[in-house]
Amino acid sequence: MSTNTYPKQTAAPRSNHLTGGVIKFVQDVGQISVATLLGTTMLVSSIAAGGLVGLAISFRNLPDVRVLRNYLPSETSYVYDINGTLLSSLHDEANREVVDLNEVSPHLKRAVLAIEDSYFYSHHGINPSSVGRALLANVQAGTTVEGGSTITMQLVKNLFLTPEQAISRKVAEAVLSMRLEQIFAKDQILEMYLNQVYWGHNTYGVETASQSYFNKPAKDLTLAEAAMMAGLIQAPEGFSPFVDYPLAKERQATVLARMRQLGWITPEEEANAKAQPLLVGEITSFRTSAAPYVTEAVVQELKEIFGNDAVLKGGMRVQTTVALDMQRMAEETVQRNHAAMRARGIRADQMALVAIDPRTHFVKAMVGGVDYEESQFNRAVQAQRQPGSSFKPFVYYAAFASGRYTPDSIIQDTPASYPDGYQYYSPRNYDGSFMGSIPIRKALELSRNVPAVKLGQSVGVDRIIEISRLLGIESPMEPVISLPLGAVDLTPMEMAGAYATFASNGWYSDPTFIVQVTDSNGNVLLDNTPKPQLILDPWATAALTDVLQGVIARGTGTAAQIGRPAAGKTGTTDSQRDVWFVGYVPQLSTAIWVGNDDYTPMGSGATGGTYVAPVWRDFMQRALVDVPVEGFRSPSEFAKP
Repeated sequence: MSTNTYPKQTAAPRSNHLTGGVIKFVQDVGQISVATLLGTTMLVSSIAAGGLVGLAISFRNLPDVRVLRNYLPSETSYVYDINGTLLSSLHDEANREVVDLNEVSPHLKRAVLAIEDSYFYSHHGINPSSVGRALLANVQAGTTVEGGSTITMQLVKNLFLTPEQAISRKVAEAVLSMRLEQIFAKDQILEMYLNQVYWGHNTYGVETASQSYFNKPAKDLTLAEAAMMAGLIQAPEGFSPFVDYPLAKERQATVLARMRQLGWITPEEEANAKAQPLLVGEITSFRTSAAPYVTEAVVQELKEIFGNDAVLKGGMRVQTTVALDMQRMAEETVQRNHAAMRARGIRADQMALVAIDPRTHFVKAMVGGVDYEESQFNRAVQAQRQPGSSFKPFVYYAAFASGRYTPDSIIQDTPASYPDGYQYYSPRNYDGSFMGSIPIRKALELSRNVPAVKLGQSVGVDRIIEISRLLGIESPMEPVISLPLGAVDLTPMEMAGAYATFASNGWYSDPTFIVQVTDSNGNVLLDNTPKPQLILDPWATAALTDVLQGVIARGTGTAAQIGRPAAGKTGTTDSQRDVWFVGYVPQLSTAIWVGNDDYTPMGSGATGGTYVAPVWRDFMQRALVDVPVEGFRSPSEFAKP
């Protein structure tokens, strides 16, 4: 925008006749406050006598306005799903999106200048005569039709000074304004002002305000909308159309009248804009996230990398890995199945779900609880609960990778005891029985405990922990004899990520909620393009998947059958405090946990196969509707270790 955008106006006079002009103005207006007269007289006399030079010297401690050359106002960060759908905005006290001046409607530029500083392009930061004209115009109109401070003065006040009403502050404001005008072009100052100014309801900057009040970018504002927005600057909440629409229309009329008086619009344009009904939007600063558990997890990941201020003030654009349609499926699945459980009298107050794409290890959906409004605790990533038998695949993979076992190897399901400190540990099966000599395949399909402990002793508990660490499990683990039965506390996120590596035949990437982060100018700050590494033996992984398909086909997980090749494992703790189902197809790995936050048992009959496998089936069938059926690779395709 250039000065030619506006009709030419006579510049503010700059002579020793200024003092006389002020006296004449006082006579015209009548009574004004002693403070106002004193402040105006001081300012005018200082200008007339060249006193501002001396004042500038005496204000050596004033901020250096040259810092604005590198000034970046705090700016709202935005979080999107993988397809670009807005999930949430992140900000502290200032909800702001910064835009270039050419991204602001010409109507709004004129409207703001008309009501706040119509001589902006002809003064040099301060304009004493405009103070007089503004006061006279406001008295004559019976309302504020023009501001006394210049836009430059308002900008330096907002950026550098306190809001106290004191003569010294007004003089400092004038000095800084003159300095600012020496360094920056008018368009630069106007751009900073429009991005800095407060527009009400925790919205700062013209773009955020435009999106909030009219649900459109600032560049698309009509004359009517622009006039209403410009009228807000003096008292944003007072004149807000969200608070008092008729009063906002009155204020709009004042702005339009001033624009017509200046010759910047025609009487016809004024009349049409006044008559135009306005469809106002909604307050955007306090919107809840479309996926609150996801947003909180993303924020936590961002803060660990960039720090709190960068996230809340840095204007980041965050593309997450989550697909909002799948996320909503997951939330609905959790809520619907939890309600059904409660209706059947099942004592389980919470559920968590994590779904990960094995090809990328991107989190596609994550639900941290039944109702975010009731509880913000994210059980998917924060709750460490015992996985029970859903931990056994780690043991069986270790056995297969050792080269000493295959799915058809025979294992003894017979009584056993192991020294454990000053006593002996004797594992028991869920039903209390023993099956004698059985294939490893059958032992896992039926989730027999004794064979799992025996395999753990054979391959070494430390080796199982080592493999778990390779799979991304970071929770504390102790090398206890009962570890193969899930005697460890893990999160659903850890379980889903580990199973995703089984699903990908041993290829691992760090699970993440974030695809990419850029700043508001498009510069890439973080790129999480997957960099998969082969960390598991392909034959052993394929063998494990082959056995886990049997769990669903004829074992403890038959309630998880989804009409396509799938592998998975049930999990139930001895006390029925935690029940799980974790399973996968080649394109999606999903872990679901059910339990109580206070660790109370859910009661007899609570198992992963009866409670959770049907929930897993419900989600997977919906999530995979448009996903082609794909089989797993056979162990025969790989060399045995």
